[in-house]
Formats: sequence, C-alpha cells, structure tokens
Amino acid sequence: MACLADGTRVRLLRLLEQDELGVSDLCAVVQMPQSTVSRHLKVLADEGWVTHRREATTRLYRLIADELTPTQRDLWTLTRQHAADWPTLQQDAARLAARLATGTGRRAAFFAGLAANWDATRDATYGPNLNSHVVAALLPTSVKRFADFGCGTGSLLFAAAPYLQTAHGLDASPEMLTAAQSRAVSHDLSNLAFHEAELADTPLESDSLDAAACVLVLSYLEPDDQAAVLTEMRRVVKPGGTAVVLDLLAHDRDHFRREMGQANNGFAPEALSDLLRQADFTRVQTHQPPPHPDATGPALLVARAD
Repeated sequence: MACLADGTRVRLLRLLEQDELGVSDLCAVVQMPQSTVSRHLKVLADEGWVTHRREATTRLYRLIADELTPTQRDLWTLTRQHAADWPTLQQDAARLAARLATGTGRRAAFFAGLAANWDATRDATYGPNLNSHVVAALLPTSVKRFADFGCGTGSLLFAAAPYLQTAHGLDASPEMLTAAQSRAVSHDLSNLAFHEAELADTPLESDSLDAAACVLVLSYLEPDDQAAVLTEMRRVVKPGGTAVVLDLLAHDRDHFRREMGQANNGFAPEALSDLLRQADFTRVQTHQPPPHPDATGPALLVARAD
C-alpha cells in the first residue's frame, strides 16, 4: 500500500502495464530525470510490483498482472479505478503512444536487434523444421498466391516461392525486411514481394490469396491485436482459401516469455481455434508437432483454417 500511495509510482505502473519499457522510455514519457525514475523502479521491483530483464545493456521493466499476488492484484485494481480520471495519466498515455509509434518501443527494438541472427535464434529455440510444419498444414491445398504475415527474414518465403505464382512477405520491422531483401538477391525470385506494414492493415487486396501463414507472431501480441491480425488474414484470403497459424503451445515459462519479449504464454488448442473462428474462419483443425529434440523453447501448436 505504501508503494501505491506515491503518484509517480502509479504513473510508472500504468505505463509498464501497457508495454515493456526501459528507464530512458519512462523518463521521456513521465518527463522526469533518470535518477528519480530509477529510484522509484527499484522500490517497485523490490516490492514485487514489476519484473525486469536485461537486453544488451538495457534493463527492461514490465507490470504483469497475472504474476502479482492476489492481494496485489486487488490493490492495483482499486488504485487504477481511483486514478482513472487523472489528467496526468492521459498525458502519459499520449506520450507513450507517440513514442511507440516512432518505433522506439521495446518490441520494435527487440526485433531490430535480432534481425541479423533471427534464423539461427529461431532454429535453436524452436527447431529447424518450422517451415515444414507450415507446408505440411497447407497440403494438399493448391496454393499459387500466398502471404507470410510476420515474415521476418523470409525463411518460409524462400522455401515456398519457387512453387508459387506470387508470394508476399509482410512485416512491421524494417530491420527484419532489410535482412530478408538482402537474402532475396541471391534467390533471384521475381514473384516475391516484401511489404513493410502493420499486420492488421496490409496493402493486399481482399480475397487475393489462396493461403496465408502467421508463424510465431500471435504470442507477441495483446488479444485485441491478435484478433485484428487474424481478421486481416481472413480479409485477404479468398473464400475457400487456407490460413495456417503456427505458435507456441500454452506453457508456464514466464522467464522465457520475458526474455523473448512476448506478450503471452502461448495458446491452448481450443483457445487458438476460438480466435480463428471469431475471425470468421471455419473448419479449424489443430495439432501439436513433436518437439525437436534440440529445441530450447516451448512446444509448438499448428492450426489450419478454411
């Protein structure tokens, strides 16, 4: 209760409830010096209100409500209600949104830092056979026009493009797309196009694809954003077309989630099926591919929907 009696700490917790942020992010949003912000963060961390991890030389903080004690959750709910009409919190929210929109948010920085080595990181974490899981889920569908939502460095596209009429790579990270385009030069694929775009608002035409895939994306998104991405996939895939989602099977490895910058702990099969049905996909099927023996990350879940 003493922690929450300080208005600055309430401001910091409201921000850290929305995104994982470093000290420099918080200083810019609350417009306070680093010494002040760091002092309050230490108190919040010592009392168990926030978690933190290191990324390179930066320490990142986050309030994760599900990891608070029941008493803390009750106190935080009451505090949020009491502070809901604070004009200062509205100012903070506007500055945070502006900062995230410029690409300085933690998730953007996370993928920017991984771009050069993403394929190796992904293979070591989840196994080298991710692409085969997606291709197997698409069979025996006849696919000529395809898009990869969250294509990263383009691994899936490079494997599939020789067999497609058109292939689109979509990603919001310019660093990931730069890495993909550099690799594309050696593949000499004229049917492959990359687009820097938010996955919930792509430049693709409605009903223009035979199939689309979304690989290891939803675990980085909040529920509203997950729904928006799947709805966009439904828009661009033609009636009778196929969507494949590969993501993490539900797990309890909170430390892994924080280290990977993810927003949730994966999906139970029925939960992922429900998300696809809510996006107006039908005939949803899920299966759990066997984990690769050398993979260090959680097991995977594949969903196919028409």
